[in-house]
Amino acid sequence: MSLLDDLKKDMISAMKAKDKDTLSVVRMLKASVQNEQINLGHDLTPDEENALMAKEYKQRKDSLAEFEKGGRQDLVDATKKEMAVVAKYMPEQMSADEIQKVVEETIDQVGATSMKDFGKVMGAIMPKVKGKADGQVVNATVKKVLQSK
Repeated sequence: MSLLDDLKKDMISAMKAKDKDTLSVVRMLKASVQNEQINLGHDLTPDEENALMAKEYKQRKDSLAEFEKGGRQDLVDATKKEMAVVAKYMPEQMSADEIQKVVEETIDQVGATSMKDFGKVMGAIMPKVKGKADGQVVNATVKKVLQSK
């Protein structure tokens, strides 16, 4: 079952349950998927779906940080609810140990020896973890491992 099918099914469920908050988020996600399909000119692959959901989640995470800085608790609460809905459609996120393992394997594969090879390592890692790990966490892990070399 594709992501779009899941979104349609959940949209109907939210309508029946009169859950306006979930319904609005699911509608936004559905529109985002449909817009991406139009832009690409084909149905989304599972990897493209995962990347799109990661992008949607990251947007809300960034907004959450701004709302917290501004002291807007009403928007913080609403954004956290949205993030919970978006998280249901994302693949399971990698743990810190799994990220560490992928980073170390990739560093060995590309032969990185210092921080000068940071870009090469990141370029090789990100396609492997796209949608399954936060880029900032991967970035920090790569820096930590390269600095210890």
